[in-house]
Amino acid sequence: MPAQPIDSRRGAAQPSPEMRVAESIRRKLEAAFQPERLVVEDESHRHAGHAGARPEGETHFRVTMVSASFDGLSRIDRQRRVYQVLAEELKGPVHALALTLRGAAESS
Repeated sequence: MPAQPIDSRRGAAQPSPEMRVAESIRRKLEAAFQPERLVVEDESHRHAGHAGARPEGETHFRVTMVSASFDGLSRIDRQRRVYQVLAEELKGPVHALALTLRGAAESS
């Protein structure tokens, strides 16, 4: 696996180009929902050649998240909240987003 590029201005490792959208999704969801469990999978390779797919990927994602923020909310309300948080990604690079969202009480 190639080394991550270093930003000489800050001396910090930068995410590889393949991970930029996934990392943005992860950071935003962590900040908004403080999940107990969060999995962000780039499934773009499964959609090569389909509508909305780009050769470089980062277009199709699957998110599985467990958060107390979802307790008492309907499936639709949970999805709406995630869509609000990821509005920027959904306007641009993300073509499809599959969601599995559970409240903390449901994960036990």
